[in-house]
Amino acid sequence: MDTTVHRATALERARALQPLLDQHGPEMDRRRELTPEVVEALVAHDMLRLLLPRSLGGQEIHLLEFCRTTEALAWADASVGWFVNQSNVSSASSAAAMPREAAAAMFGNAREGLAWGARHNNSRAIRVEGGYRLTGTWNFASGGRHTRWLGAHSAAQNPDGTPHVRHGRPDDRTFLFPRASARITDDWHVLGLRGTGSDTYTVEDLFVPDEHAPCREAPEERRETGPLYPIGSTLLYATGFCGVTLGLARRMLETYTEVARGKHSRASINPMARNNAVQREIGLFEARLSAARAFVHEAACQVYDASAAGRLDVDTRVRLRLAATHAMNEATDVSVACYRAAGTAVIFDAGPFERRLRDALTASQHLQAMPAMIEMVGRHVIGVDSVPQFI
Repeated sequence: MDTTVHRATALERARALQPLLDQHGPEMDRRRELTPEVVEALVAHDMLRLLLPRSLGGQEIHLLEFCRTTEALAWADASVGWFVNQSNVSSASSAAAMPREAAAAMFGNAREGLAWGARHNNSRAIRVEGGYRLTGTWNFASGGRHTRWLGAHSAAQNPDGTPHVRHGRPDDRTFLFPRASARITDDWHVLGLRGTGSDTYTVEDLFVPDEHAPCREAPEERRETGPLYPIGSTLLYATGFCGVTLGLARRMLETYTEVARGKHSRASINPMARNNAVQREIGLFEARLSAARAFVHEAACQVYDASAAGRLDVDTRVRLRLAATHAMNEATDVSVACYRAAGTAVIFDAGPFERRLRDALTASQHLQAMPAMIEMVGRHVIGVDSVPQFI
């Protein structure tokens, strides 16, 4: 790795990549995966080990810097920002709970990312000597075309079908295996975030050894002591995905502002730049986006600092949950409003709006942005008897 890479911050490296990502964005959208040039640039700029423990050659950057880094990448291309977030959180949360030698062998190279799909209840992981026998199908493996490793989440069972118990509770694990061990289904034909290549994959009776089957959220198995790792994968994902939506919205707002500077709508007596309604609208968009961004940055710092001090509690976690979900929805609303306001020029494929609108709408459908998350926060604030989730 070029030593000049590590003299620059992750955010500086992300900004340096923006011209390349801009150039390759339409082609990545067409191919439904990142281009080889972009993958090589991500590796060269060491963008797949941002959260990986330093003990394994990673950078273990601050949560705030990670949010700002995914935002900078998504400003240029949302699929790249999405992949970088997904791979970094997956790799780091797995490595922190794996035996050191196994983690180093899997993630020690700057080229090694990790992709996986969402957990569900239709898989089997049978406990056997030395590991597990895994069977199931998972989808939404974002970036899986560019990683040598895939993962899958499943509850574990004994050979007789009863739940396997470890640490006094049902054993729920993440299973890591070579991509070559899975059957890939090319079904990523979607509205937006097309460049993530989030295919479906299947394994049948695949043996996964214990050292490749971490329980990522179990404190009993966590081997790393840095502030990132007690935060847990859910809030790490939330912060990074929030950065993606903020970057998209910022680019949409900047582009709309440029349109307003040079356009005279036939529906108005004044040029857009001199139209009071347009002026007010752009000011309000800026306020909404900046306020949402400031909230999530503040909450990310509070969670990180509390984790570093060993005082990370439910209230602090819930605050970041609220900030991230709120910011994702505010960013989506700003993106859509900018598209609506900019007129007919935005509808052309070759223009700067169309692909980014599709990306923004697709990102808004992720679990992390769902209104139910905010309802859960409201129940916690009111004091209704419920268990906070996804924190």
